[in-house]
Amino acid sequence: MPRADASAAVSVERFFQFSLLGLVASGYLAVAGSGYLDTPTIMLTAAGLLLRGLLIYGFVQFEISERSSTLVTISYTGFYILDYFLLSREFLSATVHLVFFLAVMKILTAKTNRDHLYTAVIAFLELLAAAILSINFNFFLFLALYLLFAMAALSSGEIRRSMHKAAATARNGPKRFHARLAALSALVTVGILALTGGLFFLLPRTADAAFSRLASRRIHIPGFSNQVTLGDIGEIKNTSRPAMHIRVIGRDLAGGLKWRGGALIDFDGRRWSNPNSTRRPITVENGQAELEPPDSRLRGISYTVEFDDLETDALFFTGTPQRVYLHNAQVFRSEGGNYRLPGPYRQGFHYQAYSLLDGPPETAPARIPPPILSLADRERHLQLPPLDPRIPRLARDLTAGAITDLERARILERYLRNDFGYTLQLPSHEIADPLAYFLFTRRKGHCEYFASALTVMLRAVGIPSRLATGFQSGIYNPISDLWMVRSSDAHSWVEAWIPGHGWTTFDPTPPDPNAAGFAFLTKLGLYLDAAETFWQEWVVSYDSGQQLSLVDQLQQGARRMGLRWFDSVNGLGSDWGVLQTEWLRRYAIRIVAVLALGVWIWLMGPPIIRLLRIRHRVQRVRRGQASVADATLLYERMLHLLKRRGYQKPAWFTPAEFAATLPRTSLGSAVAEFTATYNALRFGGRTEAAPRLSILLDELERQERRP
Repeated sequence: MPRADASAAVSVERFFQFSLLGLVASGYLAVAGSGYLDTPTIMLTAAGLLLRGLLIYGFVQFEISERSSTLVTISYTGFYILDYFLLSREFLSATVHLVFFLAVMKILTAKTNRDHLYTAVIAFLELLAAAILSINFNFFLFLALYLLFAMAALSSGEIRRSMHKAAATARNGPKRFHARLAALSALVTVGILALTGGLFFLLPRTADAAFSRLASRRIHIPGFSNQVTLGDIGEIKNTSRPAMHIRVIGRDLAGGLKWRGGALIDFDGRRWSNPNSTRRPITVENGQAELEPPDSRLRGISYTVEFDDLETDALFFTGTPQRVYLHNAQVFRSEGGNYRLPGPYRQGFHYQAYSLLDGPPETAPARIPPPILSLADRERHLQLPPLDPRIPRLARDLTAGAITDLERARILERYLRNDFGYTLQLPSHEIADPLAYFLFTRRKGHCEYFASALTVMLRAVGIPSRLATGFQSGIYNPISDLWMVRSSDAHSWVEAWIPGHGWTTFDPTPPDPNAAGFAFLTKLGLYLDAAETFWQEWVVSYDSGQQLSLVDQLQQGARRMGLRWFDSVNGLGSDWGVLQTEWLRRYAIRIVAVLALGVWIWLMGPPIIRLLRIRHRVQRVRRGQASVADATLLYERMLHLLKRRGYQKPAWFTPAEFAATLPRTSLGSAVAEFTATYNALRFGGRTEAAPRLSILLDELERQERRP
C-alpha cells in the first residue's frame, strides 16, 4: 500500500475509534447527568474511558487478551447477583452498573467489527437508561452529543470499510480529514435535531415523565414535615440544585422575601418538632382556597410557585398568605400556621398565591383589633428543655435595660448577628449540648443554630417564639424572569409574638461571607437555569394546551410584524385586499431589498468563494505547502490566461505538447518553464518547485497586462 494511502487509513481508523469512544462517553455523561449514578461507578467508568483515549492516542500501550476479558466478564455475573441482593438492592441500579461494566470492558478490548457493533449497542443502552432516569435539560445536550458522535462513527465506519475493501488514493490525501468529517457530522446532527424538533412541537402529547418514577432523585429537605434536628438544614445547604422557581408580579417587591414552609414549636435541646400536630381541612372551591381574612392596610403581592426537585407536602408562602389557587381538592392548615397538601407532589407541581407583606413592627400600623394569643398557646411557645444555666442568664443580662418585648427581641437579634460568625461546617464530633457549645465555645454556625439560640433566649425572657423554616428569596434570573430558589437557599429564622403586632419575623443569622460567587459562573448558571426552565415547560410538560399557547404566541408575534395570517384565514371579507395592499405598501421596499440581496448572494457567492479558495491555495504554494491538487489548480489558471490571449490547449494535447506549439517568444519560454516545473511537482512530487510555479504564474499575469 502506498504511504499516502496508509496514512489515510490510519487517520480514518483513529477518527473512527474516537467516534466510538465519544458515543459511549456521551451515553455515560447522560446517565451521570441524571444524578442517579453513585460515585464509584462514575469514577471507574470515567477512568476506563480516559484509558481508552490514551490507548487510541498511543500514550499507553497494553492489550487485554480475549480470554482474560471473558473470565472477568463471567466473574462479574456473580458480583451482579451480590449487587442486586446486598449492595444496590434494586434491579435498575444493578443493571445500570452491569451496563457500564460491559461498556468499559468492551471499549477497552474492541478489535473486530462485531466488537464495534456491540460497543454501539451498549452506548445506545446507556442513552436509553438516561431517558428513563432523567427529564432534565442536560439530557437534551448529551443526546445532541450522542447524535454527533453517531453520525461521525457511521460516516467514518463506512469510509473505513470502503478503504479496507478496495484500496484507493484520495485526491487530496488525509489532510484536514478530521475537520471535514467532523463538520459533516455536525451538520447532519443539526439537521436531525431541527427536523425532529419541528415534529415535536407539531405533535402534542401528555408528558408526565412516567419513567422518572422508577428512580426518584428528588430533594427531601427536613423541617417542612414535623421535625428537624440541628445540623439537618446545614447539610442540605451544601448542594445547589434548584428546589423551586417563583414568578413574582411586581419585580421591585421580590427582593429579600422569605418563603415560609413551616414553623416548629417543641424543642428538646437537639430537635425541633410538632409531635401532636393536627390538620384542619380548608375547602378549595373552583381552584381557590381562602387562607386568612383580608387586610386592606398592607400591600399585597401575587406570585406563582413551581416545584423542581423538591419532595414535600408543604406549601410555601411569603408574608401573610391570603388565598391560594391550585388544582387540588384539599389544603390543610396545621399547628404553627403551616399549610399542607394531602401528600408530596411530583416535579412541575405549581400554584398561585396572594400574600400581604408585613413591614417592620417599628413602622407598621397597629392591627385593629389587636391579635390575642391564648394562654395555652402562650404556655406552649414558652416551654424550654433543661438548659445550660448560662443561656438564660446571658439572655437576661443582654435585655436588662429593655422595656418592651420588641426591644428585647431586637437586642438579642443584633447580638447574635453582630458577635457571631457564619459557617456551614458542622462540629467535627458529637456535642452533648450543641446550643451551649454554639453560644459559648464555637461562636459560629449556620442558620439553624442562630435561629434556635434566638428562640430559646426569647423564651428565657418570657417572649413566646417558634422556629420558622423555608427558603431565602433566591436569585433573580432576568433571562427567564423567574426567581430561582436552590436547596442552598434553605433557611431558618424566628417568629416571636409581639403585643399589638402578633407573630413577627426576626432573623439573627449574619450574611454568609462566601456567598458571592464568580461572576462568569453565576451568569452561566442563569443561562443554564433558563434553558432548564424552557425544557421543563415546553418539552416535559408539553401538551395540547401548550401547543395552543405556542400558536397564540406565534399569532401575536405575526400581528406585531403586521402579518395577520390567522385573521385573513378566518375572515376573507371585502377588506382583505385592502389589508394586503397596505401591508405590501409598508414592507415592499424591505422585501425587494431582501430578495435582491438573496439573488446577489446566489449568483455571486460561488464565484467569490471559489476566488477566495484559489487565493488561499496560491498562498500555500508560495509558502512551500503545495500538493498535487494545488499544482493542477495553478496550471488551469495558466491555461485561462493563455486562452484570453488567443491560445487554447486542445484536450488531446499533453502539457508538454501544448507548450511546444507556442511561438518562441518570452511568453512561450515562460509557458515552457512553467510546464516543466508543473510536471516536476505534479508527477515528480518535488514540492520545493512550488514557489517557482507561483512566480512564473505572476510573470505570465504581468505579461498579459502589458500593452
